[in-house]
Amino acid sequence: MIDLTGSTVRHAVYLPPFGPFGEPGVLVDLAVRAEAAGWDGFFLWDHVVADTMPIADPWTTLGAIAHATSKLLFGPMITPPARRRPWVVARHASTVSRLSGGRLILGTGLGSDESGDFSRFGEQTDLLTRSAMFDEGLDVIRAIWSGRRFDHDGAHYQVALAEAPPEPFPIPVWVASSTDNPRVVRRAALCDGIFPNPEDHTPTAEEIAETHRALGLAGLEPGRPFDVAVAGNASPAWEEPIKVDLPALGQAGMTWWMESLMHLDPLELSQKIVDAGPPRW
Repeated sequence: MIDLTGSTVRHAVYLPPFGPFGEPGVLVDLAVRAEAAGWDGFFLWDHVVADTMPIADPWTTLGAIAHATSKLLFGPMITPPARRRPWVVARHASTVSRLSGGRLILGTGLGSDESGDFSRFGEQTDLLTRSAMFDEGLDVIRAIWSGRRFDHDGAHYQVALAEAPPEPFPIPVWVASSTDNPRVVRRAALCDGIFPNPEDHTPTAEEIAETHRALGLAGLEPGRPFDVAVAGNASPAWEEPIKVDLPALGQAGMTWWMESLMHLDPLELSQKIVDAGPPRW
């Protein structure tokens, strides 16, 4: 069992950087409003294609958010190392972490090709290959942050780095999981958090409890700080009834609630939800 003693659920806003959120100034304004309204975090999807909709780069925008806020935790949720290149991800994360005084959380995953983020640019689309690139890429990212000498000749990446100063702030790494694949759970157990994010529903308390059980079997040490983030809709500011059971999710081991905003909703409604602050429960 994973020790949940003293765990506290934090609340974040989770949204795509396209559609009504496609202007970076809009995203920075929402982040500032989120901090003022008492949210703990602000997390951006990472995509490069949105067809006819305006779209903003999440990493550039996160730099602006780092400068415009003082307490908010934030990050990409999720960025795919296989598309971004692990050394570029490491440098982006390092820079934004230092800009913010250590408030960055790096959300990682395989990424989705639903809008052509990989295939339209000749990037790798095979999931097994991207999975191997992900694992190898995480090793590269951690080595760059550590500042140690690193010579690596892998299946997908070749890296030669001299010793350098290590990162001044720890950068937590979360792993997104759209399924209960044992390989994904093992990968997450070696990191600092997991983001169970099935495509068709908000995870239930039973599913979160099972995720904790699977993490323990995968080697996550009891008592080690570890986050479990769940995305969905719970704000009373939404115009339709909310059915999610936040107390049950918290009891099951959720540590972050990610209030999900969508590009299909008008910006005014999203601003209303952010300004209303975290759901009370």
